[in-house]
Amino acid sequence: MTTDPCDDCGKRVRVAGGIGDMWTSTGPSGGMTLEFDDGREAFLCFDCIEALPDDPGADDVGGDRDA
Repeated sequence: MTTDPCDDCGKRVRVAGGIGDMWTSTGPSGGMTLEFDDGREAFLCFDCIEALPDDPGADDVGGDRDA
């Protein structure tokens, strides 16, 4: 199982797929990467995604995230 920290709250969440799941049972991911209009990306847990405002921008995610 592979985990990555949420770019907003810092909680480590499961990332589905990849080499880490080759010999273990698979399950759902705990978050996803969002790409914003300016090209920046952020990996967020589902709780932080739900807390985003409608039509979020990169500035809505904890701090300055450069691509």
